[in-house]
Amino acid sequence: MAITAKEVNELRKTTGAGMMDCKKALTEAEGDFDKAIEILRKKGQKVSEKRADRETSEGAVFVRIAEDGKKGFALSLTCETDFVAKSDDFVKTGEAIADAVAANGVADAEAIKGLSIEGGSVESVLTDLMGKIGEKIEVKNFELIEADQVAPYIHSNGKVGVLVGLTGASGEAILEAGKDVAMQVAAMKPMAVDASGIAEDIKEREMKLGREQALAEGKPEKIVDKIAEGKLQRFYKDNTLLKQPFVKDSGKSVEQFLKEVDGALTVKDFKLILVG
Repeated sequence: MAITAKEVNELRKTTGAGMMDCKKALTEAEGDFDKAIEILRKKGQKVSEKRADRETSEGAVFVRIAEDGKKGFALSLTCETDFVAKSDDFVKTGEAIADAVAANGVADAEAIKGLSIEGGSVESVLTDLMGKIGEKIEVKNFELIEADQVAPYIHSNGKVGVLVGLTGASGEAILEAGKDVAMQVAAMKPMAVDASGIAEDIKEREMKLGREQALAEGKPEKIVDKIAEGKLQRFYKDNTLLKQPFVKDSGKSVEQFLKEVDGALTVKDFKLILVG
């Protein structure tokens, strides 16, 4: 049967699929609109299955903060190529997922699949998008922070996203300070907030390296442990957020910067998501 341009355009508006894909689906469905939608959905499922083992190293990070500022969400939507990552459909879908996550207060990545966006579940919308685009697309990372004040940062390329949870104070000035600290996390990529967040095996490794280096330099045995401890403290300065030199003023640490903003202010936690 003859398929009209009006019918093809209507299916395209409903599904977002390309004109030729819509025409082929309607032809195969012999003009049955609902059957054509199902054909397009099955195409997305086939793409998903076929490309299941593909790496999704491109994409973007999306961040949302609750209205009261006490909860923050960050997720990455990933795909196979940078071209797709910059497409309107991909970005629009990522924004819709982030909005749904914030609106529903989702607590884990698995729950995201069942959220409703654009008239369907996140899982079904991503399947349809894979059919349209022809690449594997997935929500790869999800992070949640709750604190007195949560501050966000997304780097200009959209591939780096940070949430910083501040405790001890809240408000507009605290939010702005938190954004500066979130930028610090993106730039310096600390391992933990402070020394308590560094794993014991890493501490032991750094102490061992410090001792070995001191002995290799011919330092007296009795001061080797003291030298190693000094090197461990320098490790903390480089790798823990509060001890790092503040990127906007290297003459002070992040901890000192926060105390200048508010004497009770400190970092409870941070989350960093990287794409690629």
